Amino acid sequence: MTIRTFQGIAPTLGERVFVDASAVVLGDVEIGDDSSVWPQVAIRGDVNRIRIGARSSIQDGSVLHVTHAGQFNPDGFALTIGDDVTVGHKVTLHGCRIGDRVLVGMGAIVLDGAVVEDEVIIGAGSLVPPGKTLESGYLYVGSPVKQARALSDKERAFFAYSAANYVKLKDQHLAEGFDR
Repeated sequence: MTIRTFQGIAPTLGERVFVDASAVVLGDVEIGDDSSVWPQVAIRGDVNRIRIGARSSIQDGSVLHVTHAGQFNPDGFALTIGDDVTVGHKVTLHGCRIGDRVLVGMGAIVLDGAVVEDEVIIGAGSLVPPGKTLESGYLYVGSPVKQARALSDKERAFFAYSAANYVKLKDQHLAEGFDR
């Protein structure tokens, strides 16, 4: 089953959300309107909450998870993803906060307590260490990430384009009779 309840808490999906039949979404997860979850994605809100905004795309093979509250982390680390976010293939997001209009490149890893402000590009294969903050308006690359340069106007315009493109694509999948 793709959408699963865990300990009495079921995921909540907004309007026109696409979740591929091979993905797993479980527990305390909310996904905003017009967002998409593609093949082989795992979104596991079993020990803390996950919130995904509107028009965000979680692409193939990505893993979204959280950290429980306990002796070493009194509040744990929830996962929050803003609006108009494109999460590339095979990304790992763990207990972090991703702002609005962000592109997380393929294979990137963002760890507990990291904060990615609005309008950021994280390069493919980059590692964002625990607790690191990525300032709005920049490209970050490397392992660990370093601020590479300010974003161009063209790159800033790409955030809305990418979000709209994935909304259109998920609508096409829904029109094909997709049924989770």
